[in-house]
Amino acid sequence: MCSIIGYCGHCADMEKFQTGFQRTLSRGPDDSRVVKAGAGLLGFHRLAIMGLHPEGMQPFSLDGSYVVCNGEIYGFEKLREKLRPKYEFHSDSDCEVLLPLYREYGTDMFAMLDAEFAMVLYDAQSDSFVAARDPIGIRPLYYGYDPAGTIIFASEPKNLLGLTDRILPFPPGHYYKDGKFVCYRDLTKVAHVVTDDVETVCANIHEKLVAGVRKRLVADAKVGFLLSGGLDSSLVCAIAARESTAPIKTFAIGMSGDAIDLKYAREVADYIGSDHTAVIISREDVLAALEPVIALLGTFDITTIRASIGMYLVCKYIHENTDIRVLLTGEISDELFGYKYTDFAPSAEAFQTEAAKRIRELHMYDVLRADRCISVNSLEARVPFGDLDFASYVMSIDPEMKLNKYGKGKYLLRHAFEGDYLPFDILYREKAAFSDAVGHSMVNYLKEYAENYYTDEEFEEKRRRYDHAQPFTKESLLYREIFEKYYPGQGQMIVDFWMPNKSWEGCNVNDPSARVLSNYGDSGK
Repeated sequence: MCSIIGYCGHCADMEKFQTGFQRTLSRGPDDSRVVKAGAGLLGFHRLAIMGLHPEGMQPFSLDGSYVVCNGEIYGFEKLREKLRPKYEFHSDSDCEVLLPLYREYGTDMFAMLDAEFAMVLYDAQSDSFVAARDPIGIRPLYYGYDPAGTIIFASEPKNLLGLTDRILPFPPGHYYKDGKFVCYRDLTKVAHVVTDDVETVCANIHEKLVAGVRKRLVADAKVGFLLSGGLDSSLVCAIAARESTAPIKTFAIGMSGDAIDLKYAREVADYIGSDHTAVIISREDVLAALEPVIALLGTFDITTIRASIGMYLVCKYIHENTDIRVLLTGEISDELFGYKYTDFAPSAEAFQTEAAKRIRELHMYDVLRADRCISVNSLEARVPFGDLDFASYVMSIDPEMKLNKYGKGKYLLRHAFEGDYLPFDILYREKAAFSDAVGHSMVNYLKEYAENYYTDEEFEEKRRRYDHAQPFTKESLLYREIFEKYYPGQGQMIVDFWMPNKSWEGCNVNDPSARVLSNYGDSGK
């Protein structure tokens, strides 16, 4: 994981620029560089993952043009070989192909990339800046305008504090050029609906997810795995274990008193033969982490904050106790295959509409959580379920097949990996949200803390100060007030609270936890 910044014109206050850029040094602690690009500036904090030698340091240059990119370009070797007759390469970095690609294809290059990326490019030939972000938004990018109207791009909102009055997320699947944001790929728009039989669909799901994991194992730095014991992370680890010549390293986290996931994570680890570590946390750890987690996330969303506490603490342990630099995770499966609440979808069309909404907004929620919790600990996140070929295929499957008509959610994914990848009880284990599965006590402690923090009168008075995404519980008010402490007046960065679709019967609830749904069942066991 790295950090980038692009000031696309004259910078009136270099001290504020440097201060803002230094706020994300943990994303790239290996080296830092800022260069003048035309009338503007490009900056890069490096976390060396591919091409560990100094030649892999950015910004890369080509005839006066520059690029900074926080990304992984999968299959870059083939792109490089295609470009070699016309261009000279000096490193083993995947991102070095970007300037030659832009010289050859212009903005058409973005749709060609199989990548997780955020980038800012200065084109010396036209004396202009171009920025772009991957179609899911796995790599973060934000923007704002300085008082003179100059646009600024950066990896995190904290980079832009003091440089602009309004910070907004760069839309995934878009590029920016000549003052306009242009969509180059929308994963939620399905050109051809897949209507194959279940066995064919599941065979394709299997093949594409294995390929997505395999390509994310390629790194010059050491790779580890977050293993909750739930279906998604367990599948990623099981596939990786088969693809690796040595035992993979897996990590799980749970509350000291009532961790649900730890026993399942251990069962998976023993089954796949991983080198496994369980991290145990207490009430004191949870409450001490709350404010730092909101500060690093830049969100007030309840679900994201709850789930981030466990993820942040396990990543902190990995950073402090190992030499691992890359972590594979199980995010994005729920958005594609369904949550507990999507069992209540009134129709296939409603299911697909909800999935499309979630995919479009992921960069503000689960993807944001994975990025920040991992990167603040100087690690890189890789998300196999976000593989573009895999995600695009699953979105194109006839939604009638994705409805829970099988007595078990995510049936297609489970059926695709029947056999000896995982123990049967893990493969067909009921879904439990990560924040619940770390231990129900964790969420209970947070809610209890918030309940005691405000009187009923204080809650009613303070929550009404907010027009956008108004807090509706004492917990949500506490999170919003901590958020405003670090990101004053920037609540528009988050569109709303990540909640079940309240318009569906059975989903009109006031807590995002699946525990409040009638179909939670055995998820908490």
